Amino acid sequence: MAGGSMGPAGVSKERAEEYKGSVTAYVIVACVVAAIGGSLFGYDVGISGGVTSMDGFLEKFFPAVYRNKQRAHENNYCKYNNQGLSAFTSSLYLAGLVSSLVASPITRKYGRRSSIVCGGVSFLIGAALDASAVNLVMLIFGRIMLGVGIGFGNQAVPLYLSEMAPTHLRGGLNMMFQLATTLGIFTANMINYGTQKLEPSGWRLSLGLAGAPAVLMTIGGILLPETPNSLIERGFEEQGRKVLEKIRGTKDVDAEFEDIMDASELANSIKHPFRNILERRNRPQLAMAVFMPAFQILTGINAILFYAPVLFQAMGLKGNAPLYSSAVTGGVLAASTVISIATVDRLGRRVLLISGGVQMIACQVIAAIVLAVKFRGDGELSKGYSMLVVVVVCLFVMAFGWSWGPLGWTVPSEIFALETRSAGQSITVAVNLFFTFVIGQAFLSMLCVFKFGIFLFFAGWIVVMTLFVYLFLPETKGVPIEEMSFLWKKHWFWKNVVT
Repeated sequence: MAGGSMGPAGVSKERAEEYKGSVTAYVIVACVVAAIGGSLFGYDVGISGGVTSMDGFLEKFFPAVYRNKQRAHENNYCKYNNQGLSAFTSSLYLAGLVSSLVASPITRKYGRRSSIVCGGVSFLIGAALDASAVNLVMLIFGRIMLGVGIGFGNQAVPLYLSEMAPTHLRGGLNMMFQLATTLGIFTANMINYGTQKLEPSGWRLSLGLAGAPAVLMTIGGILLPETPNSLIERGFEEQGRKVLEKIRGTKDVDAEFEDIMDASELANSIKHPFRNILERRNRPQLAMAVFMPAFQILTGINAILFYAPVLFQAMGLKGNAPLYSSAVTGGVLAASTVISIATVDRLGRRVLLISGGVQMIACQVIAAIVLAVKFRGDGELSKGYSMLVVVVVCLFVMAFGWSWGPLGWTVPSEIFALETRSAGQSITVAVNLFFTFVIGQAFLSMLCVFKFGIFLFFAGWIVVMTLFVYLFLPETKGVPIEEMSFLWKKHWFWKNVVT
């Protein structure tokens, strides 16, 4: 075992300046393949909203919603207000919440790759069930299997990326997960745009094609190397060092290897990581694991992405315009994530989160004002103002794409000590999926009740979370993943908590 007296996080001293190595093709390919897991989450987010606006799907599974949609004088804000339809979207995330907690001990005991493979297989089964569904029970069960896949994938993939990436590029490589998510959303929107022309059964193709990224994720999980951190934690020190040398492109990995060994020694002494994570020294990380994913969803982004076609139809857009507009929104989200990847390790996490929050607040307020002044619930928004709202929504999505979208996953995945890392990531995923479930289940009812005020509701939360980052989140740019504990001891607030 590594020598030296270990601090409370398991690392004996700060030695980041001693880390050697460069970016290798090996680590880039491994991270790209692993990040494909993000496309599962993204594909489902994009596909759900489009499918729930298709007449063939609604007529078969939700005839009451279909009838409301055909009524000319029905309040546009309330046409889709149906708890059964909401359950179709949100049941996946409730299943994901439960499975993410189950995935934690599996990820820790059997490695990150095992959870990635489990996630891919579960998602593939769910896609097959939904594509062939003949009744609502079969449809919902398929959604539950998709949720299991997302729970495992979202728990393991960000951990894998954080542990494989070199310190100075960890933010950018970790964001490959979010980039894959946004590309999955964009791909789903484009597929929906095409399959709606195949009515009344185009929705089956949309749901079935979710199997494609699931196959890629499963194959990738089988072929990928395990992370050095996981190998060393499970007692395979020699194999872990070989992988570390390979992904860093050098034999001189003593400093980083010592840090991982130190962290692993403490990790193996912890038998109950979920209990350990409640200890005083882990409270800052626990706070981030709860608040970061909660705030990410309370931006309102998932509500907009789930129900973009529904939302645009509610504003009076006709024909293919709602699906076309949501496809544009998905494209903007994917493009903006590239901006974040290019800048996160130069500008830092805090700058992107705060500036993104300010832009999102402005966009939500503008959208609320336009709808309040120019839109009546039983009428239509003029073409010019409809396009203005679409543009504002795109600017909102753009700000999310280079700030809270990727960083809501990146920050929690990089701040935990090895002994609580798997448990911490499970909490992050569980909180994310819980709030996704709540917003997904409640959004259509909230839209009916709040009307244009729904945008102001989310704007208020963005104000809160932007202040939270400004006050409580230290900058993690360039800090080795095994030395994050030193950050909290230097922070104006957290130093009083951890000591």
